[in-house]
Amino acid sequence: MSPQPQSSPLIAGSVLPIKRAEELLSTLPGVIAARIIANESGAVDEIHVLTTAEITPKQTVRNIESALIAHLGMRVDHRKISVATSLDMRRVGGGRGEESAAAAPLSVPPVVVAPPQAEALPQRPFYFEDVEVRRSRATGITCRVTLSKGEKSFVGEAEGMENERSRIELAARAALRAIAEGEPGTRPFDLGGAKLIEAFDRAFVFVGVTAQQTRESVLLTGSCEVKDSPETASVLAVLDATNRWLTRRDGRGVAA
Repeated sequence: MSPQPQSSPLIAGSVLPIKRAEELLSTLPGVIAARIIANESGAVDEIHVLTTAEITPKQTVRNIESALIAHLGMRVDHRKISVATSLDMRRVGGGRGEESAAAAPLSVPPVVVAPPQAEALPQRPFYFEDVEVRRSRATGITCRVTLSKGEKSFVGEAEGMENERSRIELAARAALRAIAEGEPGTRPFDLGGAKLIEAFDRAFVFVGVTAQQTRESVLLTGSCEVKDSPETASVLAVLDATNRWLTRRDGRGVAA
């Protein structure tokens, strides 16, 4: 395979599997249709989705970013994601007149993706929604993480002293507590550690999470490149570590 030109940067160092990614995006809440446009090298240029009015465009963009990271280990610049909202789902079927009048136009024709079959990628348990950092003279710093699971949101909080390392660890602990809220009756995860690592002229957050399996513990690892903030990357690294475990445990398939 010939080397990729520097003018067409790839996502996380590999070409985006277009069909798998479109099938994945079609399973997200509110998404009616999805289409990914790649450049000549196979890297993603644009992502277009048509959604219902139930989910805000901002949340849809977050869902897309989190899904691609958690499922395929790939990051897409949010500026490449275009969201159009339709008030009438009959537009997807090619209706005319009143049936399509309420729909916002897409810059490219949407592609209707059939619901995934049994062998398709499994739905991940949790998606990232938000992370909030608050400072207080009394408690130091509080990190509040919100994750979504299906149509519900779950919140976890952690407090501690303020420094760069503690903020990363607090975000990871808060994410694990949000997961515990969404997984009642199961053994909670324990945070083994969270570190900010410099590599390839970029910053990454690497986390280790301990899970209980029968009579022994298992170390789960996850990582994420720092884009928005170290705290956001820490939460996404936790999801990278735990979502595969939860999916396998629930019998919905094993992540690739």
